[in-house]
Amino acid sequence: MDNVKLTQDENLSIRVAYKLLPSDQQRLDLYFSIPEEMGINAKTLSEEQYFHHSIQCQSAYYSDQLHVPLVRSRFISQKKGEQSDYRLNLNLYSYQIHTALDTDIKQTIKLKDPKAFYPHAIELAEQTSGLLKKLRRYTPSDQKLRAYFENADNYLSWQVEQSFLKLLSRAPKSSDFASEHQFLIGLCRRENQYRKENQYNSSVTLSDPNRITNKMRLLQRLIEYGVVFQKQVKSLNSYLNRLVKGTVTAIIMAFVMLLVLNARTNFTEVTIALVGMLGVIYGLREIFKEDITRLIWRRIQKGLPKWRLLYSHSVTKSKVARQTIWLEYISSKDLPTQIDKVFQTRRQQNKQAAKLLHFRSETKVNAKSFLPGYDEIQQRIYFNLTPFVRFLRKGEGRLYSLENQKITKQAVERRYQINVVMMHTNKAREQQIQRFKLTLNRSNIINIEAIDTPKDIEPKKTSAAPDRETP
Repeated sequence: MDNVKLTQDENLSIRVAYKLLPSDQQRLDLYFSIPEEMGINAKTLSEEQYFHHSIQCQSAYYSDQLHVPLVRSRFISQKKGEQSDYRLNLNLYSYQIHTALDTDIKQTIKLKDPKAFYPHAIELAEQTSGLLKKLRRYTPSDQKLRAYFENADNYLSWQVEQSFLKLLSRAPKSSDFASEHQFLIGLCRRENQYRKENQYNSSVTLSDPNRITNKMRLLQRLIEYGVVFQKQVKSLNSYLNRLVKGTVTAIIMAFVMLLVLNARTNFTEVTIALVGMLGVIYGLREIFKEDITRLIWRRIQKGLPKWRLLYSHSVTKSKVARQTIWLEYISSKDLPTQIDKVFQTRRQQNKQAAKLLHFRSETKVNAKSFLPGYDEIQQRIYFNLTPFVRFLRKGEGRLYSLENQKITKQAVERRYQINVVMMHTNKAREQQIQRFKLTLNRSNIINIEAIDTPKDIEPKKTSAAPDRETP
C-alpha cells in the first residue's frame, strides 16, 4: 500500500503512518484477529483500557525534502523574518533528521548478513554526516537564535552517536568488514569530540548517565515545538452513558420499590422474614444493576465513535486536524464482506478460533494550507502489543530428534500469530486492503509479513455512505 505503511516500531509495538494534504479526509480501519489462546477479550482487556494505555496518536509536519526548511531558516537568519520563524524551521529540519535516522537504524539492524549490513550502514552514516554539515554550515550570530541552534545541534550530535553505537552493538560479527566498522566508530568519536569542543554539556552532566539522558529528552521535546501538534483527547458519548446509567437505575429502583411495597402489604408487622426479604431484594438490585447497565450500554454504544482527538499548532494555537476513533470487539458476522473474504484466504490450519478487535480512525484536516515549504502532515498511530502477550505461556519447548542411535534435543520458542487486515480509504473513497501476519513471542515481534490481496477482492472505489458520527 503506497498511501499507508504498517511497520514495526519497538520490540512489541507496530506503527501505522500515512500522509494528509490540506483539507484532506482519510479513514483507516484495522481488524485484529487475535487467537483465543492468547486470552484477550472484553473482560480481560477492555477497549478503554487498551486505548488509553497502548495506543498513541501523533500528527506532525512532514516533508520529503529535508533541505527545504534549512534553506528557509538561512533566509530568516539574515534578519528578514521573525525569530519564531527561525526556531520553527530549525525544529522542522532537526525533527526530520531525527525521524529519518530512527527509522533507518531500525531497518538496518534487521539485516543479519554482514554483506548487506555494512554497506547499508556506511551509506546511512555518509548521508547523516552530510545532513549535519548542512545544519552546521551557518551558525547564527544572534544570541537568541544561537541558543536554538545549539540545542538542536547538541541533541542531533548526541542522537547520531547513540544511534550508531546501538547499530554497532547489534552488528553481525565479521572480520571482513573491519574497515567499515572503524569508519562507523570514527563517526561516533567525531561527534563526541565535537560536543566537547563546543562545550555543549558540562563535565558533571557527562559523568552521570541519568543526567545526560534526561537532558537530551528535554532537548528532544524542544525540537518538537511547532512541529508535533498539540493533542487534546475528548471522550465521546459521556452524557449518553450517564443517561443510560440513570435510566437503568430508575427502572430497577421502580421495580424494587414495587416489590418492597408488595412485601410490606403482606407483612403487617416488621418481622425477621420481612427484613430478610428486603435484604434479598436490595441484594439482587446490586447484583444485576451493573450487569444490566453494562449489557445495555454495549448494545447502544456499538458502532459509535468513542474518542475525538483535536490537533492544534503549538505556536499559533490554530486547529489543524480532527481525528475520530472507534475501537470495539466485534463478531465475524460484523465484518465487511471484503474484509471477511481477505480473512478467508488464509490456509485452513490458520483459521483458528479468534477474537476480532476493530480499530477505526477518521482524520479530517481543517487547515487549508500549511507552513511554507510543507504540503503534507504525517499521521502516526502506535499500537503496543504487550497487553496481547501477557497471558502467554512462559518458557521454551523442546524438539527431540533421532540421529542414528542418539537422541538429540533442541530448544524452540513458542510463537503466536496475529492476523491484521488494514483498509485505507481516501477522500475520493478509493480503498486499499492489505493483510499482515504478525509473528511474535513474549518478548518481541519476530516478523511482519505483508500478504498479497487477491485481485478479485481488492476494491477500487466505494460509494458507501459514511457511518454515523457523534458530534
